[in-house]
Amino acid sequence: MDVATPSCELERLFPQYHIAPLDKRLLEQAQKRLDSLTKPPGSLGRLEELAQRLYAMRGQMPLSVSPALMLTVAADHGIAAQRVSPFSQAVTRQMVMNFLQGGAAVNALCTCGGMDLRVVDAGCCGGPLKAHPMLLGRRLGNGTADMSKGPAMSRETCLEALRIGIELAHDAARQGYACLGVGEMGIANTTVAAALYCSLLGLDPQDMAGPGAGAGPEMMLHKAAVIKTAMAANARALTSSDPLAILAAVGGFEIAVMCGILLGAGIERLPVLVDGFICGAAYAAALAFAPQLAEYAILAHVSAEPGHIRAMARLGQEPLLHLGLCLGEGTGAVLAWQLLRGAAACFNDMATFAAAGVNAETVHRIEL
Repeated sequence: MDVATPSCELERLFPQYHIAPLDKRLLEQAQKRLDSLTKPPGSLGRLEELAQRLYAMRGQMPLSVSPALMLTVAADHGIAAQRVSPFSQAVTRQMVMNFLQGGAAVNALCTCGGMDLRVVDAGCCGGPLKAHPMLLGRRLGNGTADMSKGPAMSRETCLEALRIGIELAHDAARQGYACLGVGEMGIANTTVAAALYCSLLGLDPQDMAGPGAGAGPEMMLHKAAVIKTAMAANARALTSSDPLAILAAVGGFEIAVMCGILLGAGIERLPVLVDGFICGAAYAAALAFAPQLAEYAILAHVSAEPGHIRAMARLGQEPLLHLGLCLGEGTGAVLAWQLLRGAAACFNDMATFAAAGVNAETVHRIEL
């Protein structure tokens, strides 16, 4: 019996999983409907692109991205010992408690917008957190190792993080969620994300080391130097073409779990919203495992972290929103979800030219 050759690294690591490319026929059907609606062609801009992709993911009407779930993943990082953040590592755990008490920006935006929120403890320092209805305990340890001295985690731990993320996406799909979002929390994780971008996309640490949670010019220069040290310490892994080795070397527990969530969303044919700088690094890693994920992932916003726009340009992708956000948590992804809802509503509810008795040829000649 012939065995199919894996088409991507995801299938090599997890032979039971596959991300199917969007069906071109469904994309064409969606475009045909969009062009039949009472508007000039293309006049809804990127909402039309979103609607087209949403239709091709599910292949049926009405389009729906509700209910939606934000998974905010938290973990600590050994690189914090190199003083790359103005905040102490204790803040990660404190912010997780703030999420669970409903006091963070992501809580306010999820409540306002109608998106459910779960907080995933992928490995905060200090041991397991007390059980809470909003908390999903998926701990991989008390933070990663210091990547400036060697790999942040073992290959086996990184593989487990991917498996955890994929299962979180599967669980959400089984619970009936029609859209996912990823957010994060972890002191020093802008340094980790920058190192991952540099390693995956060939970017310069000096261009990618930004202010993060409030670093000044001197600390940013220090961050760039620490990233260079980490890349040198892990040179063998980073010069390979193995995304698992790269992610294990300079990744984080929360980044690896988010990478798995993104891959799991693609496996489940669900749209998934990618928040800013750190989530974008998880997305870059996920593309290295399965390039076809790009058809399911929606980049929510351009972070004010300077390196983010450089990384997105290298990937050749344009996020939806430009709001100057750099908080993380999933805040930009929650806001972008409203654009998906709008795209679905227009696709579902607008009248066609035929139904409305409007002369399509006249409308198509309108100069916008």
